[in-house]
Amino acid sequence: MKSRTTRILRVVALLSIFSVVTGCAMIQPVQPWEKGMLAKPEMNFDSDRLEAKFTEHIYTSKEGASGGGGVGGGGCGCN
Repeated sequence: MKSRTTRILRVVALLSIFSVVTGCAMIQPVQPWEKGMLAKPEMNFDSDRLEAKFTEHIYTSKEGASGGGGVGGGGCGCN
């Protein structure tokens, strides 16, 4: 009974890995004529500049530290 459960779990794991791999392979790259849409201000994470500054001020007030809001990492994969 235990070997059957193990076998079923292996099949489920393989099917889920296969679906993730094939799903990621189907993603189309952004075409050059579509990049104009990505450059719009609405596509920014912080489209409202005043709200972003306010949120940063609240964060630095609570944490007692400033900075670190930019992109981290040095190319090694660790942040």
